[in-house]
Amino acid sequence: MSPFVFTAAGSTTGRVHLDLGGDDSRHDSSQQVEAVLVEALRTETEQAFAEHGWTRIETHVAGRDLTAQRVAQRAGLRREGRLRGAATDGDDLLVYARLVTDPAPGSRDGFTGILDSIMPLKRNIAQGVVWDEQGRVLLCETTYKRDWDLPGGIVDPDEPPSKTVERELHEELGADVVAGALLTVAWLPRYKGWSDATLFVFDLGSRDQLPEHLDLQTREIRAVHWADRATVATRCAPYAARLLHLLMDRRDAGATGTVYVVDGEPHEP
Repeated sequence: MSPFVFTAAGSTTGRVHLDLGGDDSRHDSSQQVEAVLVEALRTETEQAFAEHGWTRIETHVAGRDLTAQRVAQRAGLRREGRLRGAATDGDDLLVYARLVTDPAPGSRDGFTGILDSIMPLKRNIAQGVVWDEQGRVLLCETTYKRDWDLPGGIVDPDEPPSKTVERELHEELGADVVAGALLTVAWLPRYKGWSDATLFVFDLGSRDQLPEHLDLQTREIRAVHWADRATVATRCAPYAARLLHLLMDRRDAGATGTVYVVDGEPHEP
């Protein structure tokens, strides 16, 4: 395991490293070794805050060094990001840091804050379906991708998906709508550089609930179109086309409730 090094203004001011002397059999168990490192790193961190007036401690840990990651986390440092290929051997470096204002590592808030920083992140997307009298759906032709898509967008932190749909339609189409029933929750696979995501699709009612003239945010929305099945098939991404055809089928059949969808196909237990 690499040593933890403390620096200020480019100069090394502290180092936490346990030298096993090349013979692991003469030393305590790996759990005890980690405990010693955790205590040393916590002590060095507290001294940096108390004696040197530092407000932030940061260290970089190799992506393959699981022991160092556990030590950093148990010592109260939160994961803040990843430096791809930044290690000398081409490995990624994980950025860990602790602020002087962070809750103590042994406290409940400190523990949950650390866990929250290392949990996987997944994009949440919220979109809405508006129907016209012919059973067509409203699609947006955007300025940043070829595929047409339902109106909506990425869910912001601390924002319910239903509010995302309402906010996005107000910002991008100048339409004030109220999110209706949740039609589907869908898992989306990786696609053209995007990571996987969870999609929430809400019923936004009929065409007559929209303003007669939409005020498009031209920076992102080039045009809007009413799309039938054939248009959906040729203009939408494959997973989106499968999802929209499913919603059209359910509407024609008078189906109600929320359907769970995996890559455009309904989940069958």
